[in-house]
Amino acid sequence: MRIDRRTLLKSALAGVTGYFAAPLETLAGATVTSQGLPTLSTARNVIFLLMRGAPSQVDTFDLKVGSWTPEDFSPTTVGAMDFPEGLLPNLTQQLDKISVVRSMQSTALVHPLLQQWTQIARSPTSATGTIAPNIGSIVALETESGRRSDQPLPGFVSLNTGGRIAKQGYFGGIYAPFDAVADADGLEGLSNPVGEGLFSARYDMLQLLDARNRQPSRYGDALEEMHDFYSSARRMMYEPEVQAAFEFTASDSERYGDTDVGNSCIVARNILAGDLGTHYIQINSSGWDHHQDIYLDGAGIYERCAELDPALSNLLSDLASMPGTAGQTLLDETLIIAKGEFGRTVGDLTSQSGRDHYFVHFTMFAGGGTVGGRVIGKTTPDGRFVEDPGWSGNRPATAEDVAATIYSALGIDHTTVLNDDPLGRGFRYTPDTPWESTPIVELFE
Repeated sequence: MRIDRRTLLKSALAGVTGYFAAPLETLAGATVTSQGLPTLSTARNVIFLLMRGAPSQVDTFDLKVGSWTPEDFSPTTVGAMDFPEGLLPNLTQQLDKISVVRSMQSTALVHPLLQQWTQIARSPTSATGTIAPNIGSIVALETESGRRSDQPLPGFVSLNTGGRIAKQGYFGGIYAPFDAVADADGLEGLSNPVGEGLFSARYDMLQLLDARNRQPSRYGDALEEMHDFYSSARRMMYEPEVQAAFEFTASDSERYGDTDVGNSCIVARNILAGDLGTHYIQINSSGWDHHQDIYLDGAGIYERCAELDPALSNLLSDLASMPGTAGQTLLDETLIIAKGEFGRTVGDLTSQSGRDHYFVHFTMFAGGGTVGGRVIGKTTPDGRFVEDPGWSGNRPATAEDVAATIYSALGIDHTTVLNDDPLGRGFRYTPDTPWESTPIVELFE
């Protein structure tokens, strides 16, 4: 099955129409409807690694060996997977835990648009795209009712994003990503010099004085949203387990590669091991935009893979060895996804010794009930087209399908509609146009 021009134009047009601005409103009293679809319900948590800039699929998870392939890539085949062992040696040893969807297709080739699209599972320029929350914010909303009183962290944590992350959309501040930097010394501001007793007294007094001004207020929901931010921050203060989750040793950091991505993977592991109330963690890995010198020694794809390889492989092995909450391992309970916004051109390199933007790409899955060592979908021998989608959707998979897979794995009906959106049209978790979003169930069978 190849990508035909009609399909391509249809998806592209869906991404550039319907734009208009909309105010943000706080989620409250939503009427929820859904189709009542059965869900996979195989995972409790998600770690989403966004590979910004779009990695070259034909050099990594959909390896195509040709005259362009550097000798030190050392291509190998493990089970059903062709893989560059020389480029990703540690992940090569973890392929029994990894599954790859090679039949992914993006809907545009613009970095900011598609990075946002990947995080909100719809076109940012569509009507609901202007108000849409991050997938993590929806997960935070869905899991909030199950929060225990001893769980101080927000439901959605983002690491190494530098603020470049899709926010909570029209949802309230309580569902916003808690954006933090992974630092060996942990988080700052978890205590106050005046001491916990005096600080708590002052904070309680502030809440008493502010309560009458928050609702109703001529400022709308802004004050209540600010209150949500303050209460979330207050919940984390003077909690030693929070500080412990964000701290790590020099030896741990070195094992994970001593990079921002590696350190973020350590913190993600610690947060989930502590069962602190977070069920969705997004990590940013940037620098994959290799228009030039992709095979430059010590730079290009070598540098990015040298960062990714120890970080992701040690995350997989550590989670696989750590107990979860119901007799399983943390990896059994945690769905890990790694993907870029689109792919890169195939075959010979460009005149700049690089690869430009391209529609066909991959998504990697591990844990959370997925079956390792599996390849879903097939591209043509040159990687230019999707030859066989390899899944029940019988078409190239999209970011919307990845989101539907995440929701279903967590026991969330992806057809859920919230009827409290500021547009008054109902906000569905995954859109049903131009085609119905569908979980990739073959990853779990």
